[in-house]
Parts: sequence; structure tokens; C-alpha cells
Amino acid sequence: MKKILISGLISIAFLTIGKAADTHILKYGAVPDGSTLNTLAIQKAIDECHQSGGGKVIFPAGRFLSGTIVLKDNVTLYLEKEAVLLGSTELKDYTNMDPFTEGLGIDVGWALLVAIDARNIGIEGAGIIDGQGAAIKAKHILTDTRPEGQRWGLRPFLVRIVRCTGVKVTGVTLKYAGAWTSHYFQSKEIRIEGLKIESIGVAHNDGIGIDGCQNVRIKDCDIVSGDDALVFKTTSEKMACKDIVVSGLRLKSNQAGIKIGTESMAGFENIEISDCHIYDTRNGGIKLLTVDGAKVKNIRISDISMNNVRTPMLFRLGSRLSVFRKGESKQQTGIMDQVSIKNVKAVAADDAQLMPPSGILITGVPGHDITNLKLENIEITLAGGGTEKDTEVVVPEAVDQYPEVKTFGPKIPAYGLWARHVKGLKVINVKFILKAKDLRPAFVYDDVKELVNP
Repeated sequence: MKKILISGLISIAFLTIGKAADTHILKYGAVPDGSTLNTLAIQKAIDECHQSGGGKVIFPAGRFLSGTIVLKDNVTLYLEKEAVLLGSTELKDYTNMDPFTEGLGIDVGWALLVAIDARNIGIEGAGIIDGQGAAIKAKHILTDTRPEGQRWGLRPFLVRIVRCTGVKVTGVTLKYAGAWTSHYFQSKEIRIEGLKIESIGVAHNDGIGIDGCQNVRIKDCDIVSGDDALVFKTTSEKMACKDIVVSGLRLKSNQAGIKIGTESMAGFENIEISDCHIYDTRNGGIKLLTVDGAKVKNIRISDISMNNVRTPMLFRLGSRLSVFRKGESKQQTGIMDQVSIKNVKAVAADDAQLMPPSGILITGVPGHDITNLKLENIEITLAGGGTEKDTEVVVPEAVDQYPEVKTFGPKIPAYGLWARHVKGLKVINVKFILKAKDLRPAFVYDDVKELVNP
């Protein structure tokens, strides 16, 4: 009884402190007109809230223009209904507090909302964070004449959480980032729930990016993204993606719905994803890729529906072996082991990266097999259209190449499942439904050992 009473008093004390420290950004001179730059006013509100012990920094209805702002310990940004945190369209208003190089070799890291080495932080409410990505790009290209592939890295992410512990993001809408929409790096105890993302209009608009984070829960989010909708990365060798549970997501993307990799230095372990719907993706439904040395182990994906998805599944163990952060070293080829995909029903897009379309691609590299991969209760509907000549196609090894579906094209000699360099593959109740005749076989196995195919 004493323990319960003490616990209750502690909880009440924290609530009282939080309430006492809550503050509105209007008190610090923020102007909700969508054109006045409010960076200093918002930052002052955050700093004083932090210094007083923490609480909520409240954005009332209105449009608040800002450059980079930094969250501090025990502070939650709370956006009321019709409140909009609006990203500046001037690149000079942003700061890169944690530079790194992404998978295509571009230096990145600028962001609108950043937290570095913070504890107990949050972004909550019914409001919107809008990065104005297309407007930033339009202004940027007027003075930067380099090719888009070289200049895009200067554009800001929307949200960057770096080496933080205790992160809660709930209810808000994230829109139109200049680059990645949300990036969580080497952070722990992350809760993301009820989030809505609508981030399209410029390249590299990943939705939720989990990069070397642990103890993560993601639930009931709706994501429409220009790039990968939900992506797990490890751009550093120092911290694995580990102990992650995802459920109840709706995912639409111009790239992949669910992806592990491509940046894949540290491991990916104990990840469970279930009850998700993937639709209208242009470059894959589920893609598991380790190409930079990562150990991918104990991944469970189940109860997934897909509709109009180009190439429903790709599994790739390769040897690109890139490095993304200064001072870190190139690694040896990694592993992919103990992956289970279960209860999936998919309708593949008729127009795919590989024509005619194929359902599932699985490949290691010579000397490095994918091991103990289980596919169970999977049904995929495909367009068909393959010819007898297509069965003679030799698929490139592409050992050190960027791991995309098109890397193994332009055709695959199976319409259903093609597997190469695999040991311990279990294929249980996996079937493919054709809309039109296809003269390729449903299953092709090349250098597959210990196959279980009841």
C-alpha cells in the first residue's frame, strides 16, 4: 500500500511540474502569419521550458515559419488543431548538427526539427509539420546548377532524432519534407503512434526511417511517401536496429513499402512487423537487403496485404560494403538468417520494374548464402506474359551493386519465386495466380541447398 501511494505521489508530482512549465510560443513573440521567421522565438520557448524542468511547448492555431529548432530534455512540442510548423524555404535557415553520407554517397543531415542526445522528448497533437519541400527545391535550383543527384542533400529533413532516449511521436501530421521525412538515429525507447505522413513532391521523401535504434514501437500510422514508406537502416557500425515491433500501418510509396537496408552496417535483429497494408508502391512491397556487412537475424513479418505493388518481395545478401560515417571502417559481407514471412496476400502491379513481372526474388552471392528463410501461406496474383525464351535468362550476380529489383533485370526466369545462393529455404503453401498465360516456371532454384517445399 505504501509503495502504491508513493508511486501515485511521484506521478502527481511529475504532472504538476509538467503543467507548471507548459508554455505557448506566442509568449515569446512567435507570429502565426506564415511569413515571419520564428526560429528564435520558438527556440527560446523550448529552452526556457527545458530549463524550468520540462513540459509542453504549445503551438496554437496558425502558421509558424521556422528554420532549424532543437528539442531539449523533457520537452514535448504540442501542436494544437490547425497549428502548422512551417519549414523555411531558405536553406541558410537550417543547420546540420549531425552530418553523414547516405546510401547514394550524398552528404546529408540538415533538418527542421532536431534533437541531439536528449531524453524524454515528444512531438504530439493534432497539428501539422510542413517542410515545404517542393518550394525549397524550386528556390534552390535557381542558384545551384548541379545535377539533382548532387544537390538534393542540402535540403532539410523534416524531423531528426539523434542519440535520444525516451521519444514519443503521436497524432501529428508530417508533410512535404525537403528530403527524408523522419529519421531516428541511434536512439532508444521510441514510441510512434497515430502518425500521418504525406510527403511527396521531391526525391528521397522516405516516411519513417529507423537507423540503428532499439526498443521501438510503431503502431497505427498512415504513410504516403515519395520514397520508402517504412525503412530500417544502419548508417553506422556502432548500433544495431534491435527489438522493434510494428503493427497496423497503411503504406503507400513511390519506392518500397517496408524495407531493411540499403545502408546496412550494424545488424538488424528481433524485428516483428504485422497487420500492415501496402498499396500502390512503385519499387517493391517488402525488401530485405543487407549489403554493407550487417547481420540480419530473427525478422518476422506476418499478416500483410498488398495491392498494386511492383515486385512484392526482394531478399538480397550482397557485398557492396559501403561506409557512411567518417572514422568507420569497411566491413566483411554480412548474413541473412532466420527470416520468416507468413500470411501474405498480394496483387502485383501489371506494370513492373521487371517485365513480365515476377513475385519473389531471393539471392545471396557466391560463397555467402541467405540461410533459414521461411515463406509460409503466401498468395500472389501476377499479370503473366512470360515466354519460353524468358526461361533462358541469366540473372546477373551484381555482387557489389546497389541492391534494387532492377539490378537483377530486365527479366527473371520464374514468374513466381526465383531463388539463388540460399541454404535452408522453406516454401510452405506458397502459390501464384496468373491473369494471363506465362511459360516460365512458377519456381526456379539455383544453388539452393536444404530446400523444404512440401
